[in-house]
Amino acid sequence: MTSMPHVLRIALAVGLPIIAAPAFSVMQVDDERISHADREPGNWMTHGRTYSEQRFSPLDQITDKNVKDLGLAWTLKLDVDRGTEATPLVVDGVMYSTGAFSIVYAVDAATGELLWKYDPKVPPENLSQGCCGPVNRGVAVWDDKVYVGSFDGRLIALNAATGKEIWTVDTIIDRSKSYSITGAPRVVKGKVLIGNGGAEFGVRGYVTAYDAQTGEQAWRFYTVPGDPKDPPENEAMAMALKTWNGDKWVKWGGGGTVWDSMSYDPELDLVYIGTGNGSPWNYAFRSEGEGDNLFVSSIVALRPDTGEYVWHYQVTPKDRWDFTATQQMVLADIKIDGKVRKVLMQAPKNGFFYVLDRTNGELISANNFVPVNWATHIDLKTGRPVLTEQADYSKAPKVIQPSFLGAHNWHPMSYSPKTGYVYLPAQHTLAELEAAKEPLFLPNKSVVNFGLSVPQLPEDPKILNQIRDAWTGELIAWDPVKQAPAWKQSYVSAGNGGTLSTAGNLVFQGTA
Repeated sequence: MTSMPHVLRIALAVGLPIIAAPAFSVMQVDDERISHADREPGNWMTHGRTYSEQRFSPLDQITDKNVKDLGLAWTLKLDVDRGTEATPLVVDGVMYSTGAFSIVYAVDAATGELLWKYDPKVPPENLSQGCCGPVNRGVAVWDDKVYVGSFDGRLIALNAATGKEIWTVDTIIDRSKSYSITGAPRVVKGKVLIGNGGAEFGVRGYVTAYDAQTGEQAWRFYTVPGDPKDPPENEAMAMALKTWNGDKWVKWGGGGTVWDSMSYDPELDLVYIGTGNGSPWNYAFRSEGEGDNLFVSSIVALRPDTGEYVWHYQVTPKDRWDFTATQQMVLADIKIDGKVRKVLMQAPKNGFFYVLDRTNGELISANNFVPVNWATHIDLKTGRPVLTEQADYSKAPKVIQPSFLGAHNWHPMSYSPKTGYVYLPAQHTLAELEAAKEPLFLPNKSVVNFGLSVPQLPEDPKILNQIRDAWTGELIAWDPVKQAPAWKQSYVSAGNGGTLSTAGNLVFQGTA
């Protein structure tokens, strides 16, 4: 983590005018505006700018010809110097963003003037109950409201003009478990969708939809089964239950949390969610070493009105490496083999880039975008990874590549319809994993054992140099049709920022 102060920064091309923000007024954002976001290229009204989550800006005033003239327009110091991961939204001249501890900021986008601030005052006792610090990836906007998920599991609606709290709901089904929220909400058809974090601490995953006006719960979709002694909540959970063995996962939650990305296709009327790792990580404890464990590490398509299951694709069956599928799901229409396909693209932690038919979940293609050693390839007939001996750490420690931090983590990728490339913040990582004797979760404590351990690295200088050299970063311009890089930019370290591609023939990325 950096110790540098965290700020919001805005840059502009020298010689270009700063467009003054309109008088601050209550916004009105709805499906129509988001669905036709290209009509308003100066706004960024949802997490990936559009429902398709492409993170492509049609703005072309700043180009590859004048980008060298960029200069600093303003900065705004945030309250906490840690864990800033948000994508700011911009609506009618006002920027809405978050910092650590789920604090929300409304800022005049032209001048940097702070218009209002909202602090949900996350209780100190909750700060040890979530993975990777009290981070937050941003807000959602709808009608005249701003929505934020607080680290301690509340979903909060704020007045967009004043920042005053309108309503708050508790999204957590069991307060004895270490649930959290770090992801940004999405709003679809008047419903606010939010998932939770906590699979590392022993929770059951789900995503919930709430009425955007009242906060009333509309539906909830669980991503892994509950106690097999109880009737399954729906047909999807009955199907998933058949892929689990024993009942030990009930104690450990099962995992599958929806802690980051979602996307939506208005034409197909499908919401896509990405699910996280199993709980505990060690498959032998979670499911007695048997079954695929649906819907862990999966992409699932749901109906936004009801939460009804439509289809799924499991990215990493039997996940035992923390290979989440919560990374961005980018929707695009791409010509493949002479035919335009409606695709969903994802580059999850496991190191393979997937292209799916988003109408039915069919795997079109997959290829690794960084070196991997846990699988040789993805079988296109079965859709499953072909595992290597290196993947199995049950009897002896194994060095796994990529590591549990992934070949691509939460840092968003973007897609340019002008170039046809996905701009992917990739990273080279590895770690040695060793099976533990039993899993251990201690809520509110810093000691957590996921059913495995990460042993101390050997002191052999050659091995240490190999490991050090493996922890690097890349920006990859990935061709999803050829399933190959078009070009790469290397970085000295992993963990670099997300990307933004623009009609100005540019891709932007912050480095670590």
